Amino acid sequence: MSDRLFIFDTTLRDGEQVPGCQLNTVEKIQVAKALEELGVDVIEAGFPISSPGDFKSVVEISKAVTWPTICALTRAVPKDIDVAAQALQYAKHKRIHTGIGTSEYHIRYKFNSTQEEIIERAIACVKYAKKYVEDVEFYAEDAGRTDNVYLAKVIEAVIQAGATVVNIPDTTGYCLPEEYGSKIRYLMENVKGIQNAIISTHCHNDLGMATANTISGVLNGARQVEVTINGIGERAGNTALEEIAMILRSHKEIGITTNINTQKIHSCSRMVSSLMNMPVQPNKAIVGRNAFAHSSGIHQDGVLKNRESYEIIDPKDVGIDDNAIVLTARSGRAALKHRLHVLGVELSQEKLNEAYENFLKLADKKKDINDDDVLMLVGKDRTAMHRIKLEYLQVTSGVGVQSVASVCLNIAGEKFEAAASGNGPVDAAIKAVKKIISRNMTIQEFLIQAIDKGSDDMGKVHMQVEHEGNSFYGFSANTDIIAASVEAFIDAINKFVK
Repeated sequence: MSDRLFIFDTTLRDGEQVPGCQLNTVEKIQVAKALEELGVDVIEAGFPISSPGDFKSVVEISKAVTWPTICALTRAVPKDIDVAAQALQYAKHKRIHTGIGTSEYHIRYKFNSTQEEIIERAIACVKYAKKYVEDVEFYAEDAGRTDNVYLAKVIEAVIQAGATVVNIPDTTGYCLPEEYGSKIRYLMENVKGIQNAIISTHCHNDLGMATANTISGVLNGARQVEVTINGIGERAGNTALEEIAMILRSHKEIGITTNINTQKIHSCSRMVSSLMNMPVQPNKAIVGRNAFAHSSGIHQDGVLKNRESYEIIDPKDVGIDDNAIVLTARSGRAALKHRLHVLGVELSQEKLNEAYENFLKLADKKKDINDDDVLMLVGKDRTAMHRIKLEYLQVTSGVGVQSVASVCLNIAGEKFEAAASGNGPVDAAIKAVKKIISRNMTIQEFLIQAIDKGSDDMGKVHMQVEHEGNSFYGFSANTDIIAASVEAFIDAINKFVK
């Protein structure tokens, strides 16, 4: 059996299905190029028939990326496959990923069908996709809860029909590691022609076992893993790419290698987190900010004497400079440029100068500048193309005093002013914005999050705004939490006011 494991990244498809994490085409291309540098073998670029935006993204990613295989998802529907093939027309290496549910839950309740009919549909969709591309991957949705004997019949049939990769998803994250590994082993031992296809894992983290299940699948014969950066994905997420890559790197006795350049992991993680406005939990394995932090005195002493006392991974192996340059108000442009480079951000000289000026203003307000602060600084230019911008905000607030806010918005070059009172400074400021933007808008979710600790820290605001039955997501970061709240509200408004 091959000791090479193929990395199938679905950050741009399964990962992007998380509410509030949608990317535009330019951002998707940026992520795809980072994944190419990281060394992933397959990039699942989208679900082309789902929307014009997804279709366009698959087309443009196909043009922008050179050596990884570009994959497009479909249902077992001819029209889906037609559209996917069209979206992949510019890909240098292309794959259609098609399939159907195989568990009793799906067959009986989702499709109101029979096992025999499902096999027929599975064969038909693979043969139809094969007319367009040589590389066809078949997914047996909810394979984790599918009877092994029936699953083997389905997999054998689609391999005979021409499938080159067979995906065995634990769609609901239900399986135990031993159970999932046994399922892969059963297929390896009971499917005629299994040597003509690669078995792929696709595990979800509903019970916190996605990584364990994936590794169990690999140990039992799977040679492709479907993963996402930071483990993002629907519900509790998917298997994290960085965890699989570093498990195999740390456990060389397993004898299985990947093409991943692990030193690119940290910068890629930060890029995805920033673009998708989805913070990485501090204690997240490999890429969390505490992954290589030691607060216990005993641990600190042990690490200082010998790093391997408490660290099984060298931070440099995942692209973290453990001797990081500390940024203060006295740091120069070179220091800021170096830190941005470590974080995977490259700026033109003009953009660097602009970022440096903003950096100095922030450094005067904060005792120290962390990585998230730096990323927020360079990310703020994403609002440059907004039609509606906050020109100024003035708030009066205090104990025993009604909060009043005055707001000026720049809308397509024309300035509009309004004032309002409210139940607190944020409420007053939001009401003032609503006076100018006379639309029926409701805030459904309002999350304030400090990046680190301290009263001088930069705060991040995530906001979900409902308008005409649709939800729009806004985001901002600022040391002034009232300003960040208004900016996040305006960021959401910009997505439906044209």
